[in-house]
Amino acid sequence: MNIKHLRAFVAVAEHLSFAQAGERLHLSQPALSLTIKALEQHLGGALLTRSTRHVALTPEGETLLPLARRLLADWDNTEELLRQHFTLQTGRVSIAAMPSFAGNLLPQALKHFRDRHPRVNVAVHDVINEQVLDMLRQHRVELGVAFEPQSLQGLHFTPLYTDRFVAVVPRDSPLAEHATLTWAQLRQADFITLQRPSAVRLLLEEETLAAHGKLPVAFECHQLSTVGRMVASGLGVSAVPSLCIGQMHELGALCKPLAEPHVQRRIGLMHLGEHELSTAALALQDALISAALAPAPLHVKENADEPH
Repeated sequence: MNIKHLRAFVAVAEHLSFAQAGERLHLSQPALSLTIKALEQHLGGALLTRSTRHVALTPEGETLLPLARRLLADWDNTEELLRQHFTLQTGRVSIAAMPSFAGNLLPQALKHFRDRHPRVNVAVHDVINEQVLDMLRQHRVELGVAFEPQSLQGLHFTPLYTDRFVAVVPRDSPLAEHATLTWAQLRQADFITLQRPSAVRLLLEEETLAAHGKLPVAFECHQLSTVGRMVASGLGVSAVPSLCIGQMHELGALCKPLAEPHVQRRIGLMHLGEHELSTAALALQDALISAALAPAPLHVKENADEPH
């Protein structure tokens, strides 16, 4: 039994006429009769009684009619729903992004996406770098934005840009008078950073340990916004990815370029390599790539006294 059989049966049952049902379905009466006969043979009995002047439903036909109508309605609704998904008239897509990206560049990409596809729902998970990878591998999200992992392990990575860390200092600090800061200068103050296993924290420790030893961590927290507030309040200094410059300035702190060793890492868009992305995910992926390529400052200038 297939959709063609059901449409033929419902048309004949509603018109009680093979001629009128054939016109509705654009089928000849012989073709329609063969379709009904095939359905009856498949089910094992007559659904219609017919004569040269009269067509009527058998008891089994009466039983099938409401069920067939419901099945056809479900089928048509499914077709329409999928068509809307493919044309982005509706749908849903989920993305996980590390907070430094989610709180800075992601809104710009989402605005671009929303302007084009206003009826597609986007679920955003702003989680630490490691959780982005976990959520992708657990099929909880289709897309992820994070630092490039050392091992992809089944993930496809599309680089968006390379981000270099910058110093974050209080605006009234003597350090704010320097155009560029060294790690030695930064380490003379109390250091504020994210708690482990944050990728920001681990990257800072890995890249500076050999040249400068352990970071003099005085305060650690979970959110970069808290780091910015604490620096602005004069509790210490920090180092964050340069895409956070605007956020740090809004929070009242000041960003400065850092001299060598430069701490930097590629940030990119990821999805499961063997997973076919939905139409909505492909559209969001395009929006993210377009936002990364837009002429927006991604790195701190040598004179980073004004917000970017």
